[in-house]
Amino acid sequence: MVKNVKQDGYNTSLAAEFHVLSVLHRLGYHASLTLGNRKAIDIVVETETRTLSIDVKGMASRTNWPLDNFESENRPNHFIALVSFNNKIRDPSVVPTVFLLPARDVPKFFYTNPKGNRRTIPFSTMRAKGPKYLEAWESLADPKPLPRSTKRLPRQV
Repeated sequence: MVKNVKQDGYNTSLAAEFHVLSVLHRLGYHASLTLGNRKAIDIVVETETRTLSIDVKGMASRTNWPLDNFESENRPNHFIALVSFNNKIRDPSVVPTVFLLPARDVPKFFYTNPKGNRRTIPFSTMRAKGPKYLEAWESLADPKPLPRSTKRLPRQV
């Protein structure tokens, strides 16, 4: 483990983005990291039928992911990846926990502080109420086409 290297929020965010990008490539997706410091979309994913966007929120601990500026719930192909390094960000042998959810589902997990000036998603809330989003990489897959009917239509005479 590397000592005497300062860990800050910027490094945590980058580590989270690269972890998600790595998993996407391991699953065979065509994914690209977007550039910039203030961006709403961190990763763009191209599938056979659609283009998806992912906003990655990373934290070194298991407290709260800040989402003060979240306003994307009406975009059907937008996802949020909530990445926690589980208080072990300096240990590369520890795999982060990832909750991957469609943007439309994000507001139901919000916590707003009593002052009303911070909006977060607590790690504990996702563990308790969002287990279906834990490592939910399959939610990015293209929708399956409806099965074709095998019934034959009656012959017209």
